[in-house]
This record gives sequence, C-alpha cells and structure tokens, in this order.
Amino acid sequence: MEIRVLQYFLAVAREQSISSAAESLHLSQPTLSTQLKALEEELGKQLLIRGTKGSRRVLLTEEGMLLRKRAEEITELVRITEREISCSDDVIAGDVYIGTGESDMVRIFARAAKSLREKYPDIHCHMLSGNAEFVKDYLDRGLVDFGVVYSQVDTGIYSSVKIPIRDSWGVLMRKDSPLAALDKITSGDLADKPLIVPAQKSDDWQMASWFGADAQRMDIVATYNLVFNASLMVDEGLGYAICFDKIINLSGDSRLCFRPLSPEMKAEASVIWKRYKVFSKAAQKFIDEVQQCCEIKLSGG
Repeated sequence: MEIRVLQYFLAVAREQSISSAAESLHLSQPTLSTQLKALEEELGKQLLIRGTKGSRRVLLTEEGMLLRKRAEEITELVRITEREISCSDDVIAGDVYIGTGESDMVRIFARAAKSLREKYPDIHCHMLSGNAEFVKDYLDRGLVDFGVVYSQVDTGIYSSVKIPIRDSWGVLMRKDSPLAALDKITSGDLADKPLIVPAQKSDDWQMASWFGADAQRMDIVATYNLVFNASLMVDEGLGYAICFDKIINLSGDSRLCFRPLSPEMKAEASVIWKRYKVFSKAAQKFIDEVQQCCEIKLSGG
C-alpha cells in the first residue's frame, strides 16, 4: 500500500463520494476509481459500497471502516515523522503528544510545557485524555510520545518517571444527597448506592482493593472516561461518582460536593514511554523539563 493511495481512500471516506473526493484531490474520477479498485484487489477485500443508480453516495464496508481507522493513524505518523526530520539541526521545534487521564498531576505537564515554551516557542504540546487502556494502546502504537499510568509499570517494556503528586480518591455527589452530610465516605456507605465508576478493567482499578468484601454489593449504574461527563451524570441525579479530587470546580453555585474516602486512598502516577525509543528533539526536551519539574516538586518547590 502506498501512502498516496491511503490518502485517496481517506478523501473518499470523508466526502462519501468518489466524484467529490476526485475534485478535492484534483484527479479525474476514472483515475481515482482505478486507484481504489487496485487497492481493493491488493487487499482482497471490498472496501466501498458504491451508490446504486441515482445515488452517488459511497459507504464503507466493515473492512473499509477498519482501513479508515488504520489509514488515519498511518498518515498521522507520517506527518509527525516528516516534521521531525525536516527540522534543521539548529532548530528545536515540533509536536509532543501525551496520553493521560484527568488528574491534578496534569499541572506538572502544564508547568513543563510553560517553561519549555519560554525557551523553545516552536514546541507544541498536545494532551489526549482517556483511561489506562487508551493511554497504553496509543503509546504502543506510537500515537503519543508519553503516557501516564497509575498501575505498576512493566519495566521490560517501558521507561518511567514517578510523578511526585498523589491523587486522592473520593466521591462526587450532589449537595442534597444523603451522604453529603458525612465528612468521609466508607465502603459500607456506598454498598447500596448507585455508583458511577471509571471505565477500565477491574484488575487495573486500584479502588477495587479498597472496597474489599463490599465490592460484591456495588451497584454500578454507569461508567465514564472523562470526569466532566461523570459530573453531569451526578448533577442529574444518576448516582455517586468515584473519582479523584481537585478536577471538578465545586465553587460558586455548583450543586455538587466532594467527600474523601475513609480509610484514605491515594494513587501514584508515572510518566511512561517505550524503552529504547528514539525521541525527537522536542520530545527529549519535554521529558527533561518534566523530570526537572518533578525534582523541584520533591524538594518542596
């Protein structure tokens, strides 16, 4: 497969029309159709469902949808690689991609990015949010340079730096809910309550051990990837969200409040990257800055 042909295919998928895609690519329709047919023959699969008579709309088959996803990843990696290589030896510039969940420790990245921008204004940082499964998947496929995980780091696959900020688990709830009268929340308090929990594998969730025997009585009514979405579900009265502190703004006229857990439950995070990875100049400068910010934090700065 040629990158050029993948770009042709993505144009058709985007336009849902071969004629419109051909126009945007400055190709003739027969030329584009020939290229797409050759791609299908090369893969041995039908990728497009051509419109019936009277309709020019093109739909993707199941294999076509899979190719679209992979083609978008491939072309993005090509774009990143071209930008990294094209920079001269004297120029420190480029894009740095970080996969992370929602947490107060993102402040470390913000400080690093701010300091880095003052020295190298042509370095741009991009945050992609998701759970641990999302982060590792993107990291393994090369779509992000760094990832943040709360689970044990596999040192045979990843290098890491521990972040000196510990996140506190607790419960996000409405101020008029029964548990809002409590200062701290125990597992027994939550045993019969509708819970909204992070969407991830149970064996990756540090909170599972905190619930202990009460885990069997958990009533999980919804899961979330982004805490903001969880806060909306809480605000509408769906249930109680298990999440980190200091993420949702509870000041002003917010109808929500946060209560910490008892016994206290804190989570430690690490920045990870693939071992033996050759960094771009921008990525190397970024991780150096993150490590410096972590050292300052540890020293009380």
